Amino acid sequence: MTVWTPAFGAQIDDDGVRFSVWAPNAKTVDLELVTDEARIVPMMGDDAGRFSVYVPGIGAGARYLFRVNGQDGRPDPYSRFQPEGVHGPSEVVDPSTYRWQDHDWPGLPAENQVVYELHVGAMTPDGIFRSLIGQLESLKTLGVTTIELMPVAQCPGERNWGYDGVDLFAPSHAYGSPDDLRALVDAAHGIGLGVILDVVYNHLGPEGNYLGVYATAYFSEIHETAWGAGLNWDGPGSEFVRRFAIDNACQWVAEYHIDGFRLDATHAIVDDSPVHILQEMTARVRELAGDRDIFIVAEDGRHEITRARSLARGGEGLNAIWADDFHHELRVHLTNAHENYYARYSGATTDIAATINGGFGPVTEGAPETTPVTLDDPASAFVFCIQNHDQVGNRPFGDRIHHEISVGRYAAASALLLFAPETPLLFMGQEFAASTPFLYFTDHPEELGTLVTKGRREEFSGFPVFHDPELVQSIPDPQAESTFLASKLRLEERERHAGILALYAELLRLRREDNVLRHNDRAKTRASAISAEMVTVDRWWGMEHRLLVANFGPEAHLAMQDVEAFAPIAFLPWSVMVSTTEARFDGDHEPVRTSGFGTERQITIPARSAVIFAIGI
Repeated sequence: MTVWTPAFGAQIDDDGVRFSVWAPNAKTVDLELVTDEARIVPMMGDDAGRFSVYVPGIGAGARYLFRVNGQDGRPDPYSRFQPEGVHGPSEVVDPSTYRWQDHDWPGLPAENQVVYELHVGAMTPDGIFRSLIGQLESLKTLGVTTIELMPVAQCPGERNWGYDGVDLFAPSHAYGSPDDLRALVDAAHGIGLGVILDVVYNHLGPEGNYLGVYATAYFSEIHETAWGAGLNWDGPGSEFVRRFAIDNACQWVAEYHIDGFRLDATHAIVDDSPVHILQEMTARVRELAGDRDIFIVAEDGRHEITRARSLARGGEGLNAIWADDFHHELRVHLTNAHENYYARYSGATTDIAATINGGFGPVTEGAPETTPVTLDDPASAFVFCIQNHDQVGNRPFGDRIHHEISVGRYAAASALLLFAPETPLLFMGQEFAASTPFLYFTDHPEELGTLVTKGRREEFSGFPVFHDPELVQSIPDPQAESTFLASKLRLEERERHAGILALYAELLRLRREDNVLRHNDRAKTRASAISAEMVTVDRWWGMEHRLLVANFGPEAHLAMQDVEAFAPIAFLPWSVMVSTTEARFDGDHEPVRTSGFGTERQITIPARSAVIFAIGI
């Protein structure tokens, strides 16, 4: 990894600390050292609005603020730690003192990943970085290859989803210290797990956002987002804003050994520069990482595959996109959801199959034209899920999909997710069918918190079920601590729900070890709808086939000659590898049955199940 130094912030040497900040709005900037008696040190400015000062005799642990034009002190935009929260002083941190043990860690290639998304505060009872270390072995045993941390940058209060971050360089004090995060990443690497971080560059939160005090140029005058003014990637002063975001990404890689990023709402990062900020950022962090592979995923609300294509193919150089169509089609099919954006999805098995074949689902009428997906776009370019923080937490009561459907249909949906060649993402707890919801929670000051609660309830007021004002009031209050506590996993459910956990472990083992399934090749995959309730996925490598039949409806009797996917069975040996009805998965023990011979042969698929056939061995 090459040497990296941020443009601003607090940089330690053997004799003291150099402080610097970009503040073109300011006539004067003073450093306030927070001690028993505040010490004020004037900073020198230049024509570009950069202010700096060197203070000898201090080091790590010193706390400080910047005072712009003699006003109250504010945190450093490049602060590495905010031990007292978003309004408190910044703390000088020496990142060089941590002794890393991951010297041989190769990084995280895009291929063959199994991503596990989690919220640090809700994953364990303690909800801190150090307690999460104790869960890594279980995730590795399950078959996860990388954990994705929901945003950990400093947010208001003691509990938050993380998308209201304002101190982007500082791990939240609610989860521990910077070295605690380093220890988590180090421990993960030590057992072969990667760590990627969810980062937010499309907006900043409303509470504790002091960037405008230093430079109004941080925010765009022409680009708006759903959360207010976007950041200024392409206007006057944008070179420093771009450096701010690039430095932030580089810090996570250089000082925390983070293996990559999930970039939030990239469609809202509007940049008319010749080189898009995400393309530049990706190139810079990869250059910094050297031989270590960096895995970068975009959440993008469009069917625009170019974001996940290499520069040589005319793309922006990212690795993958959250391809939500798979989730949406499946949820509509399984729950008959039609509210909000689900109205654009049919839920038909034909469209579920088309999404597996194409990465994205069928384009809806009136959608903007996008770049077609080709077979040169690998399966790893599409991240599929049946749960994630948005699709659970943005529901009024935070209910997970398995809270709405039978365990048999959930097992079949899980098998379909893990059998498809695209990169699967699991959301914490889905592997053992967690009983707990994942609700939207915040910890804002009272005035803002009241608005958040009101807005959350108004968000669902258009749903028919909430036309009764009393029912609207039943939606959990994001500000209540009980809402956060209700969202914490009950890890003991791993034992109580051992069957579904065993199913996930077995499917992930096959994905990792099987002769066919370890090759995630879209060109050697064919998904088909064979009825209104049944989807088949045929995957092959050489002469060997693996065939999944996912049956979301009643028991089905199939004439083999009528189902194209069964054609290899006519001339190759075959067996049942996995059925979700097996006793080891706490299924209902209904077996796959065959009858007849030759062209008259029939096969019976149990109700609400998935079956994987091995063909050609």
